Amino acid sequence: MWNSAGRSGPTSCSGRARSARRRVSVRTTVSAAVLTAFVALAFGSVAAQAGSRASLASSPGPLVAAGTIHYCSDISSPPLEFYKNGTTATGSDIAIGDAIAAKLHLKPVWVNTAFSGIIPALQAKHCDAIISELFDKAARRKVVSFVDYMFSSSAILVRHGNPLHISGLAGLCGHHAAAETGTTIVDFFTAQSKKCTAHGKPAISVQTFLRDSDALEQLGLGHVDAYGTTVETGAYDMSKNHGQFQFAGKPFSPIPAGIAVRKNDPQLLRAIVQAFHSIKSNGTYKSIMAKWGLTGDILK
Repeated sequence: MWNSAGRSGPTSCSGRARSARRRVSVRTTVSAAVLTAFVALAFGSVAAQAGSRASLASSPGPLVAAGTIHYCSDISSPPLEFYKNGTTATGSDIAIGDAIAAKLHLKPVWVNTAFSGIIPALQAKHCDAIISELFDKAARRKVVSFVDYMFSSSAILVRHGNPLHISGLAGLCGHHAAAETGTTIVDFFTAQSKKCTAHGKPAISVQTFLRDSDALEQLGLGHVDAYGTTVETGAYDMSKNHGQFQFAGKPFSPIPAGIAVRKNDPQLLRAIVQAFHSIKSNGTYKSIMAKWGLTGDILK
């Protein structure tokens, strides 16, 4: 049972933005297009659903064009989101996003976005929403709105056998630790490093990398002593690397993770709330989480 330790970047919204590649002749808002789909979802009207499809087809917004919804996601962190066979996006977050899109009668489009720039990408309208285990933190709520969909905890991975006898976060003083840029685990490393020096111990040498997989690789190569990530990502990494890694200490700091939308997009927010409630009620959400071994992270 995995209890996730979500990626939650700084409130400055450092993000992994990719340039938008969409130009449409009719530039209505994303909210207006999705609102019609929301009405159809909420009231179950066949006429409303038909009107939704007609509206999306005739008046596409800058992102919701021809019945699509674009999600920003850092597709590098299994089992949440990763590429199967190098081309097909898959994972628990991908499945949840696809299920929500289906409820809104929209086609999901996944925009692979570096996590350190994922909120700026949303604000720049490179996507309509973020699904990438983004921690729902008070500081972030000042710039985006959240629909919480799972819980997550943080964890420390070390090489198998724990040769340096690292006992967890508090045991990292004087060691080299790797993590993905913009994630909450970097904040934990930084805060712990200050505690180390305050008690007369050596600081933690924190090294950050654009992708979570790059940070893990540094541990495997022996270039760092520890790697910080989410519990579910760490467990997946261990299952795929044949006993090369293990957890050091217990998971810590569980935080809710949410789907993020722009503050000025209340219609889309309500639509996603309604769609998520629907996939929870019909068992789809639970089945997705169980498939990827994340039953311990389920939002009750």
